[in-house]
Amino acid sequence: MNDVDNPLSWVIQKIADQAVNIDFGEKIDERINQHVTSLAAIIRQQDIPGVIGCIPTYRSLTVTYDSVLIRQKMLVQILEELLNTDIRLNHPRKCWLIPACYGGEHGIDLSASADMLGLSVNELIEIHSAQPYRIYMIGFMPGFAYLGGLDARLHIPRRNSPRLEVPAGSISIGGIQSAIGSVAAPSGWHLLAQTPVKSFDPQREQPFLFNAGEEIRFVPVSKYDYQLLLSDNNYFPEWSLVL
Repeated sequence: MNDVDNPLSWVIQKIADQAVNIDFGEKIDERINQHVTSLAAIIRQQDIPGVIGCIPTYRSLTVTYDSVLIRQKMLVQILEELLNTDIRLNHPRKCWLIPACYGGEHGIDLSASADMLGLSVNELIEIHSAQPYRIYMIGFMPGFAYLGGLDARLHIPRRNSPRLEVPAGSISIGGIQSAIGSVAAPSGWHLLAQTPVKSFDPQREQPFLFNAGEEIRFVPVSKYDYQLLLSDNNYFPEWSLVL
């Protein structure tokens, strides 16, 4: 997993009697996150007896296991072997094309954010929807997607006073990141838009729509189209592609 010219440092932390954490540092960095998501995919492919799951974050990976089936010492040894092997995982990655209705009731901070950033509303929308975002991790709330790759022109401090609740599907910016909210929840981020896509639905066969390591592209849509898409429960495949 380590780059030959500039290897990443890592440490395996024994955090519980049925979990270990592989920590790659303290930075929000795309290369580190690629290591995390690739390692998670490799571990799943290895189908190691006793390993239950992998939980990726920005810069670490927690591996859970059944201690009856595999001892921690053996698991750590297997993980160290993987980490010390220059494994390159070339797998197709999904890019989600996410409809986004900007401004108005769907993006109540759009105008104020544009003013703070010295941009017009149209410029902000154009910049925000111009490039792909990497899903760094899913967390905070079920299905909440933290996105890396926000244009530096849109870096903005989070709100001084967080709102007690923002609607599900909110698309927001804060600091150097963007995000897609999954369920109604508190937020100190600036709300630019809203999507009809349900990133978390406990009634679906796969409740979580997004995975860490995938990409997001925002597609601006009108309020009318937003309402049409909101009423259509079968449009998800049309809004994704494999790169």
